[in-house]
Amino acid sequence: MARAFLVVMDSVGCGGAPDADQFFNGDVPDTGANTLGHIAKACAEGRAEEGRSGPLYVPHLDAMGLSAAVRLASGDDVPGGGAPTGLWGAATEVSRGKDTPSGHWEIAGVPVPWDWTYFPDTDPAFPQDVMDLVANHAGSGGTLANIHTSGVPVMNAFAAEHMRTGWPICYTSADSVFQIAAHEEVFGLERLWALCKAVAPHLHAMKVGRVIARPFVGSPETGFTRTTNRKDFAMALPSPCLNDWVQAAGGEVLGIGKIGDIFSGQGLDRVLKGPDATLFDHLVEAGKTMAQGSLTFANFVEFDTLFGHQRDVSGYARALEWFDSRLPAFLATLRPGDLAIFTADHGNDPTWIGTDHTRERVPVLGHGVGAKEIGLVGFADIAHSIAAHLGVEAHGEGTSFL
Repeated sequence: MARAFLVVMDSVGCGGAPDADQFFNGDVPDTGANTLGHIAKACAEGRAEEGRSGPLYVPHLDAMGLSAAVRLASGDDVPGGGAPTGLWGAATEVSRGKDTPSGHWEIAGVPVPWDWTYFPDTDPAFPQDVMDLVANHAGSGGTLANIHTSGVPVMNAFAAEHMRTGWPICYTSADSVFQIAAHEEVFGLERLWALCKAVAPHLHAMKVGRVIARPFVGSPETGFTRTTNRKDFAMALPSPCLNDWVQAAGGEVLGIGKIGDIFSGQGLDRVLKGPDATLFDHLVEAGKTMAQGSLTFANFVEFDTLFGHQRDVSGYARALEWFDSRLPAFLATLRPGDLAIFTADHGNDPTWIGTDHTRERVPVLGHGVGAKEIGLVGFADIAHSIAAHLGVEAHGEGTSFL
């Protein structure tokens, strides 16, 4: 039997989504957004020099076919990349969202069959009954923020008042999310998690995809910092996914990073968490130890949270180069017959207007089956291909590209 490793580089899109004009950052459609293409262009032009220098250097991803995938997906010419030595192509999403659950669920073989609920970009953003629900479960006199924004600005704007009042900070983005930020020590981490868990069923009934706990630490004097103790309370999938297919065949499924939250634990035997540097250590260890017939499903989120949403081109480029530099240690653990696929769930072009995700195709790169061009495929084809590789029964729409 073989093993499979499915690695999602969160938000590392490659442009070219045919329906990008239907998705927006503010009033601007995502037409032309290209996370990888625009980062590579900025690096080549000397516009991403903070903490790094020169053209984007990702030789191992490029060898698998990263630059070729960008050209295939978007038609944009990007520097780098000779003839690919791995499996390579690009995938197009059909789910009506450019958010994390939509992308991951579809990659795992379950396109989202409904339209998510998105809160209006107004002040206030949420219905009063939702605010009352949060305040009641928190035991507070009210809530703070109640706006569309990104996490770091809202934390900095309301953290001091939150510490004085004990009121939770509630905000959303262009995604189908309801986020609650609170101080780990003043409000309490376990209390924040319990609050999010308590209000999640009400939000899920509204077809809001995730309730997210956003803990932070610090003080007005020293400044505030978000911690790694984020927890997502996501809706349950409407049907079994790749994780379940593998388990049904007797294989172990390991989730690394946000996978446990995104799938609400569905089809997962174990979950390992931490910052991306620690997650890569877990991935290397999984390569050394996971049994035959197993699936390791990993998400590396910091491309998205630390650099995409912050529109930090240099930081995003540094993260890509760091990830690439660590690839040899993981690839060296793979055995004959193993398959490793590297992909993404959406885009988050750091050169784009706004702070939200961008609708893009994503690269699909594979190690373990030799050089193979797969062309343009669907997100769900990734699940069907891994199922075919492991010899397990797949369900729903999708076709193996192996």
